[in-house]
Amino acid sequence: MTNKGNVLLTGGSGFIASHVLDILLDHGYAVMITVRTAGKGKAVLASLPDARRHLVSFSLVDDVAKEGAFDNVLQSSLFDFVIHTASPYQLRVEDPVRDLLDPALRGTTGLLRSVQTLAPSVRRVVLTSSSAAMLNPAHHAAVYDESCWRPMTWAEAQLPHNAYEASKVFAERAAWALVNGSDDVETATETKTTGGGGSRATSFDLAVINCTYTFGPVQRWLASWDAVNASNQRIRDCVLGQWKTAHGNGAAQVPPTRPVFTWVDVRDVALAHVRAIQVPSAGGQRFYVVGGHFSNGQLANIVREGWMQGGGEKAAMAAARLPSAEETPDDLPADVYQFDNRRSRDVLGLRECRSLTESVLGTADSLLALGARCGDGK
Repeated sequence: MTNKGNVLLTGGSGFIASHVLDILLDHGYAVMITVRTAGKGKAVLASLPDARRHLVSFSLVDDVAKEGAFDNVLQSSLFDFVIHTASPYQLRVEDPVRDLLDPALRGTTGLLRSVQTLAPSVRRVVLTSSSAAMLNPAHHAAVYDESCWRPMTWAEAQLPHNAYEASKVFAERAAWALVNGSDDVETATETKTTGGGGSRATSFDLAVINCTYTFGPVQRWLASWDAVNASNQRIRDCVLGQWKTAHGNGAAQVPPTRPVFTWVDVRDVALAHVRAIQVPSAGGQRFYVVGGHFSNGQLANIVREGWMQGGGEKAAMAAARLPSAEETPDDLPADVYQFDNRRSRDVLGLRECRSLTESVLGTADSLLALGARCGDGK
């Protein structure tokens, strides 16, 4: 297959990046991933088929928030595209600005500045953002689309309970501000430079993927239950029987779903990232990538019914670990907020996202495989 281009994929051992890597290779790209440790890089390479391994290399970036963190890797090769999925890693957040907000902004703007200065061959950067930069759970919009931003001032961002969402809002706004040549981080938004005829201050353009709760198969190289991505942790807990015995007396308790009721499969998110480097008109735009609505009760029912239909060991696990249908109420509100994802469908071609059933059962199967790798009998 002819090389379609060279891609720098940051956060290469992460959940979303693992699927982005697979699709990039499917489409004929050569990829350099960044990882925090050599062990993570070697694990990614070892998981690849022999015929693909030569198309992937890795470079160490131990802290994406450090000044010049990506300078060495950007000077090591000529890249056509950058897909930035990495985010600062903080075990403990004691000071929201020091521990989360500043690193999130530096990790994004530092990369973009380094691309502008050191990598003139890069034509587009695709940034992984989040629906957390869009949704306003305190006062949900009737319909969310790419024009929506979570209202957040810098003063509000410094409140501990806002820290995570604020880091997503301001990291994305800072990216748009840099590309726009603006100093106004609190109001910066998409440029629509490619399709809309606007102007930008960088040699590359920017596309942003705003994904909601993301389910789907975990990484092939994952070796710890604790390393499962945040969205999938609810399915992990369900599969491990924690919803069956949540009360400690054998009575089930499915946790409430609120405040977010939208989901998407990671493979559709990954395809959105790859399409965002392929479609010329994607430049200068953000894309709300969402597959549908869900509730935790629906997740439990899907796993139980799927395993029971499979019979054998899975049916036995369903009986032992999963709440009954009577114990899994559906708390999806009748008036749940809606979403408009026409832009991701029309521009990126994401016409048919995976179903919730396919996504949840695929996740559950991958978690069983993780249990086998962990050797813990789960």
